[in-house]
Amino acid sequence: MTTTDFSNDHLLIVDDDAGLRELLTEYLSRNGFRVSSVADGRGLWVALEQTPVDLIILDLMLPGDDGLILCRNLRARSQIPIIMLTARGDDTDRIVGLEMGADDYLAKPFNPRELLARIKGVLRRSRNTVGEAGEVRYFHFAGWSLDVAGRQLIAPDGVLVPLGSSEYRLLRVFLEHAQRILNRDQLLDLTQGREATPFDRSIDVQVSRLRRRLGDDPREATIIKTIRNEGYLLTTHVNREF
Repeated sequence: MTTTDFSNDHLLIVDDDAGLRELLTEYLSRNGFRVSSVADGRGLWVALEQTPVDLIILDLMLPGDDGLILCRNLRARSQIPIIMLTARGDDTDRIVGLEMGADDYLAKPFNPRELLARIKGVLRRSRNTVGEAGEVRYFHFAGWSLDVAGRQLIAPDGVLVPLGSSEYRLLRVFLEHAQRILNRDQLLDLTQGREATPFDRSIDVQVSRLRRRLGDDPREATIIKTIRNEGYLLTTHVNREF
C-alpha cells in the first residue's frame, strides 16, 4: 500500500488570529507541509499572485471581506481546495460555507491533529479525482457531459459550467452509481471520506447546489431525484467516452 506524499504541498492559512496562525504554521510545517499565512483577504490575493497554493485554510470571521465572500470569489476563479474554519456549533455558517464552494469545514476550537487529517483527506480526494476513472474522458447523461480532465460540466447547448471540487466529486459519485439509490452516509463516505453526524445536512446542501448547476428543479427533479426516507437517485442512463 503506497502512502500519499504531501511534502511538496503548499498550504495558505488565512486567519486574523496571529497566535493561531503561528501555532498552525509550526504544527503543519513539522508534518511536512510548506506553509504561508496571512491575516485577511488582501493578504490572500497577494499570496496567490506570488506563488501556487495547493489548499487554503480560511477563517470565516475576518476583517474586511469575510470568509464567505472570499470563498465565493475564490471559487469563481479557482478550484483550489478550501477548508473553512467556523464558529463552534454554528450550523448556518457551515451550510453557507458549503454553498459558497468550501470542500470541508472545521469548528473552532479544534485539535490540530483533526485539521491535519482533514487537510490530507481533502488533498488526497482532490488529487485522486483527476485520474480515478481510468481512461474515461467524458461522462454523458441527459444531454449533459462531464469533462473529466477539465473538471467542467458541459450543458446541452455547449456552455461550459465550472464546478467546485466538492460539486465535481458529488457529480462523479452519482455518475459512477447511476440509477442506484445512495443515502447520506454513503454519499458522505464516497465524497468526503467521513460518516454523517446527527443532523448533518451538508450533503443536502451540496445536492441542492448541484441541482442548480444542472437546472434541475427539486420540486420536479428529473436528473437527481429525492427518494423519501432513502436518499438520492441519479435517474438517467450514463454513457462513458474513453
